[in-house]
Amino acid sequence: MSQKIKIQSARVLVIDDEPEITDIVEAFLTEAGYAVTVENSAVNAVAKASGFKPDVILLDIMMPGMDGYDICQALKKEPYLAHVPIIFLTGKDRQDDMGRSFKVGGDMFIKKPFSCERLLEIVNIVVMSTARP
Repeated sequence: MSQKIKIQSARVLVIDDEPEITDIVEAFLTEAGYAVTVENSAVNAVAKASGFKPDVILLDIMMPGMDGYDICQALKKEPYLAHVPIIFLTGKDRQDDMGRSFKVGGDMFIKKPFSCERLLEIVNIVVMSTARP
């Protein structure tokens, strides 16, 4: 399967309480060929992931209601979502936050602000390394 086909069939869920962020990321990744959906509510994140069945999840840490760590743990408890790579997007950069993101099941940690080009590179790498046959 070619890289282009893998990307075009890949689904990305963006979970962030800031619509400005989700709108930009959604537009950029959609333009790159990904099927993207967003969720701005932490409380609805697991249900959205269950219905959308993403290949990659981009997840903010600081959100009202539940933080990204709690969401990540809830996602990883679901058998059909446990294998899905989670990339934390956050304005935090303290070492303990990075360590905690990996401890709860996150796969990568990207500091805000980030460039869309760099985010795309990382999503491409994750999709190519975890793509189902």
